[in-house]
Amino acid sequence: MQDFEVVVARLDAASEEVRALEASLCAEEKQRAGRLRFARHRRRFVVAHGRLRQQLGARLGVPPEVVEFSYGKNGKPCLKRNGWHFSISHCDDVALFAFSKDSEIGVDVEAIRPIREADSIAAQFFSPREKEAYAALAPQDKPLGFLRCWTRMEALAKALGDGLSNSLKSQAPGWRVHSFFPLPGFIAAVARLHG
Repeated sequence: MQDFEVVVARLDAASEEVRALEASLCAEEKQRAGRLRFARHRRRFVVAHGRLRQQLGARLGVPPEVVEFSYGKNGKPCLKRNGWHFSISHCDDVALFAFSKDSEIGVDVEAIRPIREADSIAAQFFSPREKEAYAALAPQDKPLGFLRCWTRMEALAKALGDGLSNSLKSQAPGWRVHSFFPLPGFIAAVARLHG
């Protein structure tokens, strides 16, 4: 039985919806959005966090604006009350939300595209086994191979509430990491503690 859920959402909302979603955000979220330099980034942040509140509110049976968050030592958000675990990731106009009632969870999404610094990032962060698998890929397969590994690492880092600066590898005891394609042109991963 699947003990988690992943929801895909588009962030290209109409102006009136953006205003309604912004009204549901707390003061700290509004300040964070206001610090973003570009209008499209502010809009995406507002829509992603407003929709997260809608999703959590539906699960908790409360209006989105009363959902309360607290933050872990590395800034990982969690609910002040209730046992729901969640994670959010967005790239371009796509957002992913992952929810679990039973265990910590992390999600990451990326647009499939070449990454100029992929080789140096892989050399710094990938495990020896991952480096070997990545190096063995044909040139045309490297962008997807890199992003598959990167999203897995990011999803696990988010689930653990840890940063990649700790040289986190995409395998950890007791954790399951699953790659998938949420929409054409995007790759994602979800990590959750198993059993």
